[in-house]
Order: sequence, then C-alpha cells, then structure tokens
Amino acid sequence: MLYTKKGDDGMTKTFGCDQRMSKSSTIAEALGTLDETNSFLGLCKIKSKKEKFNFIENISFEKIILGIQKNLFIIQAEIGGSKISITEDKVKEIENIIDCVEKELPPIKSFFISGGIKLAVLFDITRTISRRAERRVVEVSEEGKTEVGDFTKAYLNRLSSLLYASARLANYRAGILEESPDYK
Repeated sequence: MLYTKKGDDGMTKTFGCDQRMSKSSTIAEALGTLDETNSFLGLCKIKSKKEKFNFIENISFEKIILGIQKNLFIIQAEIGGSKISITEDKVKEIENIIDCVEKELPPIKSFFISGGIKLAVLFDITRTISRRAERRVVEVSEEGKTEVGDFTKAYLNRLSSLLYASARLANYRAGILEESPDYK
C-alpha cells in the first residue's frame, strides 16, 4: 500500500526509528532536500544518457550520477540516525572527477549566468538544490540532533562543485560561451 495515513497529523519518523518528529523539523527538511537533489540528479542522468554526454575515458555521466545517487542514500541514512556514513574515499572519488572535468575547461574568471543547453541548466538547478541540502545537513549537525560526519559535509560541498563543473562542461562541449554578470 502506498499510503499509511500515519503522517496525516504532520508527524513522521525515519526508517528503523520509532520516535516521531514534525515534518517541519530540521531532520525532515534535510532528508527532503537530499531527496530533491537525488530526484533532480535523475533528470540529469536521463538527459546526459540521451545526449551521450560522456565523461573521460568513455565513463558515462549516467554511471557517475548513479554512484552519487547511491551516496545520497547513505547520507540520508546517516541523517536519519544510522551509523553508516560517507567515507573519505568517496570524497576523494568526487574530487578526482572534478579534477578531470577542470582539465578540459578554461579557467574560471568570474561567476557565470546559468543558461546554454538544457543539460547545463539541469546541472545548475541540481547544484542549487544540493547547496540547500548541504545547508540543511549542516543545520542538523549544528543542532546536535544527529551525528553528521566530516566526510559527509565535505562530500556535499564537493557535490555542488561537481555539478557546477558539469554545467560548465556541458556548455563548453556544446560551444556555448559562458556569460558573466556585468553588475550594472
């Protein structure tokens, strides 16, 4: 059954936990925003597959994004009170991907205005949602309601960097020039 009616009063609980909390709690907000990030990554994954947007050495972005989506489930489990957590090797893995993407791109000289091809815009939207998720996870950590590992925080920070680099790469490969704000 897809509905239980147990949340009709505005309360919920995390998987494997009997304690109920408000759906407006910081933990519920962090979990929901991580879920949003994961859903938008699904859009990026489908669009990158459709456009045959490959990474380096013929590794597909589809495969990279799937790995990230799985890691977001680890983070959600951690926020929900599980003892599992993102490890240092997962942070290093995402850093290596970012480093490879940056080798293909011209250096960053300023902020750029979102736009270009649809895939780039999807990466940008997902980046902004992932930044919100990062803020919500930090908020949960600061409240001390659940333990959040340092590698988890680092991973979320790197994720938005990867999405930023991916948006730039999608436009770069499509021949779209980055447009900087003129602040006028």
